[in-house]
Amino acid sequence: MVVQAEEGRLTTSSARILVATAVPAERDAVARAFPEPGRRVHLPGVILHRTGTAYDLLAAGVGPALAAASVSAALTSAALEGTPYGLVVSAGIGGGFLPEAPVGSLVIADPIVAADLGAETADGFLPVTELGFGTVTHRPPRSLLRQAVEATGARAGTVLTVSTVTGTAARAAELRARHPRALAEAMEGFGVAEAAAAHGTPVLEIRAVSNPVGPRDRAAWRIGEALAALTTAFGKLAPVLESWNRHDHRHDQ
Repeated sequence: MVVQAEEGRLTTSSARILVATAVPAERDAVARAFPEPGRRVHLPGVILHRTGTAYDLLAAGVGPALAAASVSAALTSAALEGTPYGLVVSAGIGGGFLPEAPVGSLVIADPIVAADLGAETADGFLPVTELGFGTVTHRPPRSLLRQAVEATGARAGTVLTVSTVTGTAARAAELRARHPRALAEAMEGFGVAEAAAAHGTPVLEIRAVSNPVGPRDRAAWRIGEALAALTTAFGKLAPVLESWNRHDHRHDQ
């Protein structure tokens, strides 16, 4: 909960939820889940789409670095205004590992993993944690994950954050060998999670699958279908997010 000053008195209200996508098409797909029109809010370095009383939607940019920078800017601005966010959601479309995550399906990250943050060696890839520093994993609050999966029908599993989208069968097999529970890959979740963690804010990642992970075949992409699935998912997910946020389970890790 956030305490705000209003007309000389203190009032208590639920913290808002920040939903970060990569591109405007994903942001707009999320926005379509809400009946009320949104309005643009300009903050230093970012432009938010504010809908109702609960959500700020942000097209944060492609890739973990830009996503982290944009989300951090939004979180910092909110904190300086005395209205910190209660939850950050990384949302969008992504590639799915077959057969577990076919095109059109939904995946919720448990955990969010940086797949290629580390070093190549003669013996294979070493994550940055094995080099003695950093982190490669963020996890959503357990109760929120459970409720989100129940509400949307999504599968829970590892969602990989990559800086280079997989385009070959060999790369897909390599990722699955290192991450046997991987269901999807995308490019922003870990960056969003890093920014959220720096502010002590819980994070959730949801992906609608638009294409199989593997050989790059644009004819197999179903972006429109995945965006529609994302809209439907948020229609079901929004009440869960708001209820969880109101009850302030931020330490349920």
